[in-house]
Amino acid sequence: MGLFTKKRSLVPVEYLPQNVGIIMDGNGRWAKNRGLPRTAGHVAGAKVFRKIAKYCDRRGIKVLTVYAFSTENWKRPQAEIDAIMNLLRDYLKESLSDFKHENICTRFIGDRTMLAPDIQELMAEAEESTADKTGMILNIAINYGGRAEIVHALRELVADGVSPEEITEQSVEAHLYTAGQPEVDLILRPSGEYRLSNYLIWQCAYAEYVFMDVLWPDFTEKHLEKAFTEYARRNRRFGGV
Repeated sequence: MGLFTKKRSLVPVEYLPQNVGIIMDGNGRWAKNRGLPRTAGHVAGAKVFRKIAKYCDRRGIKVLTVYAFSTENWKRPQAEIDAIMNLLRDYLKESLSDFKHENICTRFIGDRTMLAPDIQELMAEAEESTADKTGMILNIAINYGGRAEIVHALRELVADGVSPEEITEQSVEAHLYTAGQPEVDLILRPSGEYRLSNYLIWQCAYAEYVFMDVLWPDFTEKHLEKAFTEYARRNRRFGGV
């Protein structure tokens, strides 16, 4: 069939990445460029997230992981943090109704203990209500850091009484937040930045990276398809010849 379909210049499903990670970056700069408060950028970015998540499911992506709030984001102004958390509340409430008609299984990765009790309850409810969905797995990284995730996995192994000699890559993977999911194939970062920012550093050992000079609130399905096209053109050797 070739790399592209005849009807439209879309990458066929068999050439798409199974597992996609997106660093949703640029909300603040988007708002600043328009003379708006940073919170306005987060509101716009949240709308794009919902649209892109549904589009990925329709396109046949198996796993989508989005970076919503990192462990380092607590250093931001309290007003901005509060706005992000309120957006998360709104999303969780909306997703319980909006996403119930979608075949998307929602999961949250990261340390929940620092989040407000009501947010933790909404997260648990969202996960429970979508647990039986058979479509795309949507991981939302909240209070997440790649290094912290690895430390968390190692602490669980120690707590389980596993000796240093018994620790393997497989045993560490089994204790990650993403246990049982395939490794990340594609990491996508808009906003013109060229770094990973402590995101899925274990899972993306052999991932392909695509960076785009577009702020997240301006990100569209066309940008995503451009990233898929770039991914499909690459020769993934996984350390081989």
